[in-house]
Amino acid sequence: MMTRRNLFDQLPTLAQDPTQLETLFTAKDFRIRLIEAIRQASKRIYLVALYLEDDEAGREILTELYQAKQNNPGLDIKVCVDWHRAQRGLIGAEPGETNAAMYKNFATQNTHQIPVFGVPVRGREVFGVLHLKGFVIDDQVIYSGASLNNIYLNYNERYRFDRYQVLNNKSLADSMVRFIEAEMIEHPAVHDLSSPNQPNTKQIRTQIRQLRASLAKASYQYEPQTISQEQVALTPLVGVGKKRNKLNQTVNQLLAQAKEEIFICTPYFNFPRSVAREVKKAIRRGVNVTIVVGDKTANDFYISPEEEFKTIGGLPYLYERNLRLFAKANEAHIASRKLSIHLWKHDNNSFHLKGIWVDKRYMLITGSNLNPRAWSLDLENAILIQDKHQHLKTQFEKEAENILQHTQLICTYRQLEKAEDYPEAAQKLIRQITRVKADRILKQIL
Repeated sequence: MMTRRNLFDQLPTLAQDPTQLETLFTAKDFRIRLIEAIRQASKRIYLVALYLEDDEAGREILTELYQAKQNNPGLDIKVCVDWHRAQRGLIGAEPGETNAAMYKNFATQNTHQIPVFGVPVRGREVFGVLHLKGFVIDDQVIYSGASLNNIYLNYNERYRFDRYQVLNNKSLADSMVRFIEAEMIEHPAVHDLSSPNQPNTKQIRTQIRQLRASLAKASYQYEPQTISQEQVALTPLVGVGKKRNKLNQTVNQLLAQAKEEIFICTPYFNFPRSVAREVKKAIRRGVNVTIVVGDKTANDFYISPEEEFKTIGGLPYLYERNLRLFAKANEAHIASRKLSIHLWKHDNNSFHLKGIWVDKRYMLITGSNLNPRAWSLDLENAILIQDKHQHLKTQFEKEAENILQHTQLICTYRQLEKAEDYPEAAQKLIRQITRVKADRILKQIL
């Protein structure tokens, strides 16, 4: 019988020069690097994000893309966003112009158009979205969990903290572009939102079902490469749905083979059962586990008590409730320092980090929130980095230090607020949810 370790080692890999893998540490640096790369592009720009927002930062990025296209009409530029998210306003916002309207306006004002493809992962947004990440510019991959709007790009005063890796690797870039073209853009369910006419969701329901079935079988295609002692190994992964999801399987294997330490970041504390199980097993076998999660006030759904409460504002409280229950169940491990929980909070900024480090030898960069929704509903991807000779150890440690800079260590579950301390509107919502046991259902889609 093949062991988990052997399965893990036998993943196909691409060779990466460690000097050509760079970590950025701020949202502002990410924005600057992205714009610089767009301006310098000579052959292709493929941007994939949950959304490209109709705000100052979103318009800046789209303006830069269009300028590059007008200057060099032969430049291959394609953008992919979630089909549903592009055609509605922000949660809680008044009805009005959508992101798709912006794409159309830009197209009509320029000689050389840029397609913005809407990818419908499911018939309804609540049951799955395009959560694939990665910006390919020439032979460079700029990978982050961030979407493209003011807060993710720190356009004004506030920022949403994420991870940002820049990899110069033609084979990786080619593989990601092939996937975007073959598995998404060429599918009949995918339509250009910048063109004057598109079908409505109801008209393409059959094609959407076919797209999801196709994506569930898809993977990044590339010729595996041998890794020298001077290189690190990369494995791009993609997954959607619960069955035969290679990304989910790899996450579980990664946690299961940890010997010394696990470092996990997630913005929404709601582990899938298999992840929670592997974390528990790791602690029991003596692995030091560190979990970094945003404070409820650093959640992107948080509504200040001074503002009008909306149902969506209950999410941060539900996530904190999950965290408090987890901390209480693991109080002994917290006391023995086998489990460290860090809460991130920096002024009125928000937290969107996700990823896993194991034994300073393996790192997963991903857009997956490591929650049940990511596990079974959304289309997710990741790049697994194997660094057997620890070329990136210093860079890993510097990124971890940067992440922990604005965190508070939880020494006891009592440091986390209990429901009785929440604003009355949040208390009422939580009582309603738990009374009808809807929290079990909600955990699967949040």
